[in-house]
Amino acid sequence: MGIVNLNVYEQWALGLTLMLTVSFCGGFTDPRDVFAINSLYAALGSPPLPGWVPLGGDPCLEPWQGVQCVNSNITGISLNGANLGGELGTNLDSFTSIISIDLSDNRIGGTIPANLPPTMKTFFLSANQFTGSIPDLSSLSQLTDLSLNNNHLTGDIPDGFQQLVGLINLDLSGNNLTGPLPPSMGNLSSLTTLHLQDNKLTGTLDVLQNLPLTDLNIENNQFSGPIPPRLLTIPNFRSTGNPFNTTVLPSPPAASPTVAPNSSVPRVPASQAPPKQPENTSSAPETSSPTKSAKYMTTRWTIIGAAIAAFILVVVVFGAWFCLMRYCKKARADDEFSLGLAKTVYDVKAEKPRYGESMPQSHKQASKASQETAVKIPHLSIKDHKQIAYTKDDAPVATVKDASAIDMTGKNVSFMPTRPIPPPRHFSNENIMLNPITPTALTKNQNPAFPSSVKSFTVASLQQHTDSFSQENLIGVGMLGSVYRAELPDGKLVAVKKLNNVVSREQNEDEFALLVSGLSKIQHDNIVKTVGYCAEYGQRLIVYEFCNNGTLYDALHLDDEIHKKLSWNVRIRIALGAAKGLEYLHEVCKPPVVHKNFKSSNILLDDNLEPLVSDSGLAHLLSDSYASQLSNGYGAPELELGTYTQQSDVFSFGVVMLELLTDRKPYDRTRPRGEQYLVRWAISQLHDIDALSKMVDPSLKGSYPSSHYPTLQI
Repeated sequence: MGIVNLNVYEQWALGLTLMLTVSFCGGFTDPRDVFAINSLYAALGSPPLPGWVPLGGDPCLEPWQGVQCVNSNITGISLNGANLGGELGTNLDSFTSIISIDLSDNRIGGTIPANLPPTMKTFFLSANQFTGSIPDLSSLSQLTDLSLNNNHLTGDIPDGFQQLVGLINLDLSGNNLTGPLPPSMGNLSSLTTLHLQDNKLTGTLDVLQNLPLTDLNIENNQFSGPIPPRLLTIPNFRSTGNPFNTTVLPSPPAASPTVAPNSSVPRVPASQAPPKQPENTSSAPETSSPTKSAKYMTTRWTIIGAAIAAFILVVVVFGAWFCLMRYCKKARADDEFSLGLAKTVYDVKAEKPRYGESMPQSHKQASKASQETAVKIPHLSIKDHKQIAYTKDDAPVATVKDASAIDMTGKNVSFMPTRPIPPPRHFSNENIMLNPITPTALTKNQNPAFPSSVKSFTVASLQQHTDSFSQENLIGVGMLGSVYRAELPDGKLVAVKKLNNVVSREQNEDEFALLVSGLSKIQHDNIVKTVGYCAEYGQRLIVYEFCNNGTLYDALHLDDEIHKKLSWNVRIRIALGAAKGLEYLHEVCKPPVVHKNFKSSNILLDDNLEPLVSDSGLAHLLSDSYASQLSNGYGAPELELGTYTQQSDVFSFGVVMLELLTDRKPYDRTRPRGEQYLVRWAISQLHDIDALSKMVDPSLKGSYPSSHYPTLQI
């Protein structure tokens, strides 16, 4: 009887399991694939991906972003550039039929799991934050393409290539791999592309001499011994930066002889600058009339004393409020706005579609997104609030009006739209309107010169200055590549942005010259200066001035020591400085430069905690997908429809101001659901006087005038 009862219970349990499976899986997608993708989603930290759910679901019947299916089986996942974090988990081998996984250009960490799906043909994990060693690959007998470049992988390359006879492309560059090449690499009878540059590999290259390679890059390693003669016949063979190479490196791109060898300061003396380019845009008051300057100084000193007590709280909260609402008022008018840094200048060749490029969105979704921040406010201009600008020790700081118009009349301008932009409403005719550069104009100038105002570096010199781009000198990893600290021979510190392979391949030398030329013309006290560049052997690197105190994001959320220095007045100064930098890009530069990635991690702090906006002028290099800003809390609602304008930058600036005021992250999954997105949470608080005091960072208690809370009620 007991046995009969046990069988009944087992039948009930089996029936319940089947019902749950039907409920969760919708009865179409293979349950094993549903389990595998649920496990992956959980390991990634359950990011806000359209259509994805943490439990159950039907990926092959429902629109899960980036998921491809054949019948009821998941065959591909493509989420490159989606700002994903977390790890890969341990259940990837549960996929039954998956042949392609592309998770490149994200922030995924941890180790690469050993149990990978044996059905995979293409596996792309480049430009992430993976650590540990490369797992055994011997089970991936169907693999044709493998990219693990630009991570933090260490150890030897595993000797497991015996069965990978169909592998065509292999990229392990930009890691910290050591040891010799494994003997089994000699079995890769279909391998045509092999990239191993920027590692610490040793030994000889004999194992590669019988492979059908057409593209081999082994630069910046520790290979020794003679190079096999057969490798010298490979069409694209790059081998510099190894002990066996005793030849002199080719000359770098031409630079002006007037630039001193150790010069790394982006500000150009008048004797070296082009005739029409001002010596220093931040020193514009010297070119203004004495009467105008004296009048401005008198007015500013008169206002500062009265403004300190009355407006410091209002500028932060109302500034954020204004910025968030300004977007709504002008969104429709700006639908046709032409972005600065127009892609037509650079898109000489077709771009590979990126994640979210064709994301379907309904009018209902757009309406819902707009309602979340549906508020009305007037246009915001920093000059309208210049009387509330403060600096350390109450010293006045020059307002945006002090910045002279930037002269960009040269041909090598990297941010030209396809049509002229009308003059901005806030600046006089002193600003210079530029003629746009079109693809046709680009083809006429076959060899555009790199600007003489910035220094040309070689790959070898930057490798030396960064200790072979070591992990110890890595200071940041972003959507465009990694940033390293470098010390020049004169002791000066600089930051080297090493563009990832995807971006570098899309920038030929002509296009990169246009980019560097444009960056060299962006000169403002609150924008990071471009010091130099490198364009050798297909690599693209940009050298910037170095900021010792890191990013504003780190100061607010990670670095306790710097956080203690963020007093109320310092935060006011940071907000105004960042705003002036952004307004310079929008209003002074002609045509306007849209930042497209404005956030606290792109605001650097110098020794005096003065803010400098980074990544300015790089908008066209970013993917057309705006999933990153949507998921990290900085994105305006119109990004869901693939639209980005100047107003989107202003919305992001408003989020940064709220971040400064509240010390909360724009998106924090550890908070309750109603408080995870800072903007949604803050808007509901701004109407409640009692809630305002609770919004402010508790560490600022007593350092701001709470008596002015009533002025914030709207």
